[in-house]
Amino acid sequence: MASAANQVAAGLNWSSFSKASDLKKRLWFTIGALIVYRLCTFVPLPGIDPVQLELLFNQTRGGVLDYINMFSGGGLERMSIVALNIMPYITASIIVQLMTSLSPSLAQLKKEGETGRKKINQYTRMGTVALTLFQGYGIAVGLEGWGGTSSAVIDPGWFFRITTMITLLGGTMFLMWLGEQITARGVGNGISLIIMAGIVATLPGAFVGIFEQNRTGAIGDFTVILIVVGALATIAFICFMERAQRRVLIQYPKRQVARNRPAQGESSHLPLKLNTAGVIPPIFASSILLMPLTVAQFSGQGAAAAPGQPVTSGGGAFNDFMLGLTAALQHGTPLYMFLYGAGIAFFCFFYTAVVFNPDDTADNLKRQGGFIPGIRPGQRTSEYLSFVLDRITFVGAAYLVLICLIPEAVMGSLGIALMFGGTSLLIVVNVTMDTVAQIQSHLLAHQYEGLIKKAKLRGKRR
Repeated sequence: MASAANQVAAGLNWSSFSKASDLKKRLWFTIGALIVYRLCTFVPLPGIDPVQLELLFNQTRGGVLDYINMFSGGGLERMSIVALNIMPYITASIIVQLMTSLSPSLAQLKKEGETGRKKINQYTRMGTVALTLFQGYGIAVGLEGWGGTSSAVIDPGWFFRITTMITLLGGTMFLMWLGEQITARGVGNGISLIIMAGIVATLPGAFVGIFEQNRTGAIGDFTVILIVVGALATIAFICFMERAQRRVLIQYPKRQVARNRPAQGESSHLPLKLNTAGVIPPIFASSILLMPLTVAQFSGQGAAAAPGQPVTSGGGAFNDFMLGLTAALQHGTPLYMFLYGAGIAFFCFFYTAVVFNPDDTADNLKRQGGFIPGIRPGQRTSEYLSFVLDRITFVGAAYLVLICLIPEAVMGSLGIALMFGGTSLLIVVNVTMDTVAQIQSHLLAHQYEGLIKKAKLRGKRR
């Protein structure tokens, strides 16, 4: 027999969606906020020559800047006020969470509830400001030297550097505020939706590039079909793995239901997702890896020649080192893929340990009288949950590494400059699934509100 929740969920349709006025307001607010974000990506930094910038950017096609440009939704290519996107905020969140695990005082602050969460968010914002100013200065200096005599900066100097730092700081803080507003007043996680919007905005251009290569004969028809089929198979595999769970059976003690009825025991399940960390490990790993690569890319290009001339290494030992580092860590190279995969695996285990504490779960079960059949409550339950969590996290980490690296290896072997792959599809599919789940939750809440109102009206009539 279907439960009440299943019966309500079966009644969800377009008519129920049209009656959910609060949900429609949230959806319109989310769409409007994402439109504002997309408009910000077309507002250029002051003091930039857009024509010269386009010429210089075309010289580095297929490199790490293209990959950063994908996450910024084309904002880096246009050198907009949101060229850094939300990545400084994500990097600051990583640092704060690492410090929370290492510092006892921050760990205690995290347990203080809403007050501690607000203080941790304040530390994250302060770290975002520091990282944005640092990266903004690096971008300003890199732009001044990028291209040699044909720099994209109209009037180099400290005035340009300071204005660039302040402008990029304002853009990043505005996106951070916009993401928080989407989370509070819209549907879905605002930060994740902003990242997804940037990726989705670059997908049409990527598909156009594939078909253009097919038209010019660079790739064959079979390769195009292989790419499309591979993308669809990857999406299906991601959907399957994101829904995979390991259900741990929880048994509760028997209790007397009625005077003449025997005592009954209750059983439930503790669902442990195969991928508890979600899209956080790829985003964290890419933001950590791309931050020094951005500095290396701009510093190495400072020794570059004018447009149309080959890049030389006459800028000294530092520039030679930066050029070598940029070449070794280009998107798709073996060293980059090794570091990226290692970062994904590390953050998968780290973030899972942050969001799920086996000791707290075991204590809560013990207080509620629940236990795992065959496992003693308390420390034994915590050890068993840690054992199960480590095994499924290992499978989840392997899944994330495969999804993020195999498409890049395939594209590299085919010689195709494809700037979206498993990482982009993982983020888009995961964020879409989370957003759809929240929409369904709002619809269910609206259905329950309607049932409660009907019950109250019937009670008054009686």
